Amino acid sequence: MPPLDKRSAKSFIRTNERIRAREVRVIDENGEQLGVMAPFEALKMARERSLDLVEISPNAVPPVCKIQDYGKFLYEKDKSERAARKKQKVIVIKEVKFSVTVDEHDYQTKKNQAVRFLGEGDKVKASLRFKGRQMAHRDLGYKIINRLIMDIGDAGTVEFMPRMEGTTLHAILAPSKKAEAPAPPKPKAPEPAAPATPPAAK
Repeated sequence: MPPLDKRSAKSFIRTNERIRAREVRVIDENGEQLGVMAPFEALKMARERSLDLVEISPNAVPPVCKIQDYGKFLYEKDKSERAARKKQKVIVIKEVKFSVTVDEHDYQTKKNQAVRFLGEGDKVKASLRFKGRQMAHRDLGYKIINRLIMDIGDAGTVEFMPRMEGTTLHAILAPSKKAEAPAPPKPKAPEPAAPATPPAAK
């Protein structure tokens, strides 16, 4: 048995002599169906073309193999996976902390932070911690968090309503789909009509 190719082990793709099925459905390098045959016959065809036999659908019955350049196949596969990862948006939860005694200026600063985070596509955890005797005034905390939800408005949607965990009250807001959607194009203003040409004098 030939030595195990590290790239093949990494991607769990069987190639050439490592294909163990009794028969395989073969596609050539141009995408043409060559039919069902024994793996050694398909491999012989691949070798004659200086290419590899690559198992691309191992769970099919029979498994599907393609005659192609294995190195190029791995390169294209890696390239497409990297492109897919770039498109994925990583959701981050940013925390904005309040206190029961927050003043108006500090509240507005924290609210603007929350709106900015939501606008950037991140979730926001609004938290308020009660200290000591403040636990007797939990209604004040709820008022602050509920006010924040109201003030944020269409910039975000509530994913978790305000709730207590120990001595901390928190709510989680997610970016609003309305805010993420691109603004529709503005309709063009109608062009002014050309002035009428006065009739030529007879």
